[in-house]
Amino acid sequence: MRQGTICIEGGYTPKNGESRMIPIIQSTTFKYDTSEDMGKLFDLEASGYFYSRLQNPTTDLVAAKICALEGGSAAMLTSSGQAANFFAAFNICSCGDHIIASTAIYGGTFNLYNVTLRKMGIEVTFIDPDCTDEELEAAFRPNTKMVFGETIANPSLVIFDIERFARAAHAHGVPLVIDNTFATPINCRPIEWGCDIVTHSTTKYMDGHDATVGGAIIDAGRFDWMAHKEKFPGLCEPDESYHGLVYAEKFGKEGAFITKATVQLMRDLGCTPAPMNAYLLNLGLESLAVRMERHCSNAQKVAEYLQSDENVAWVQYPGLPGDKYYDRAQKYMPKGTCGVISFGVKGGRAAAEKFMMNLKLGIIATHVADAHTVVLHPASSTHRQLSDEELIACGVKPDMIRLSVGIEDVQDIIDDLKQALKA
Repeated sequence: MRQGTICIEGGYTPKNGESRMIPIIQSTTFKYDTSEDMGKLFDLEASGYFYSRLQNPTTDLVAAKICALEGGSAAMLTSSGQAANFFAAFNICSCGDHIIASTAIYGGTFNLYNVTLRKMGIEVTFIDPDCTDEELEAAFRPNTKMVFGETIANPSLVIFDIERFARAAHAHGVPLVIDNTFATPINCRPIEWGCDIVTHSTTKYMDGHDATVGGAIIDAGRFDWMAHKEKFPGLCEPDESYHGLVYAEKFGKEGAFITKATVQLMRDLGCTPAPMNAYLLNLGLESLAVRMERHCSNAQKVAEYLQSDENVAWVQYPGLPGDKYYDRAQKYMPKGTCGVISFGVKGGRAAAEKFMMNLKLGIIATHVADAHTVVLHPASSTHRQLSDEELIACGVKPDMIRLSVGIEDVQDIIDDLKQALKA
């Protein structure tokens, strides 16, 4: 099936007389006839459900749809995108390990990796996504366990060179993990370019309606953990909490990563999505292909308008010819990138704040990538924990405005921007 069809049909095929929409299994627990039946679940000898902190039928059906959209082998939902990015790292990294991460990533993820993971003894080297091959090679260490980047960086809109970083990661026997939130699998499927693990904040375009917070992790099912078993003992050595089970042996390349993240990390940390949230997410997924086409179409027209307005200092949008990342965007995302534009207002930070105060249709909110047009000043909000030097390293200028173009009538969006810029 093509992407637009998977958005509607993927993950769930009702049998004769069953509900057309995925059922909401709003239950914490599940009943079994014998202790032996339940024991097989605890030993991972049988598939099924016994407690919704680990797995729930509703959330698994939605995860299966996202897995199909990304072209992966297995997937899971989490309670947020932050939880997804944490699980993706902590599933294969522990105290004493090392990660290479792009500097051009969402501020919250930067803090997660730069502050929280360091407190857990995991070192992180942040590297410019446009670094030289020599600089990239020098970043690897014997204890490096993964490379991390964002398909389209939030909010700097840097397009990550997936193939290049995949080659480097694989040459050192480690997986490439990509946050694909902004592009969504409608516009880019990182697995097709060599990515091993994909993460999402499903709160953004996948939900698309400000309705529910969530995250997802998708495994490509191609990374050979056993070929590098000395690097990944958590997957390739016995887990005594499951009677010595070895995930990479029991579940193979296709299932080891997601199984371990579910039965170990979700079991112990409990970043569990609610079944109702998964149901709402599925409603958003059904229109994802249609909405992404409109988001990209609107954003292209808005970006072209902003380029022509005398009150705008600069515009960054990968869909604009001449943009630094235009060619890379055409390679990885020929159908469009996303609906997010970065630009600066002449007059600097003060002028940018005044501009936002005069908007009537566009709203000031911390959210991004949904049906509504939203504006944000990252330096004073999402990235406020960062120093000026860290802001610049992340590609966030002090005067930057992040404009998330919605799916309203594009002329209304442009008219609102025009009057606010004039004011």
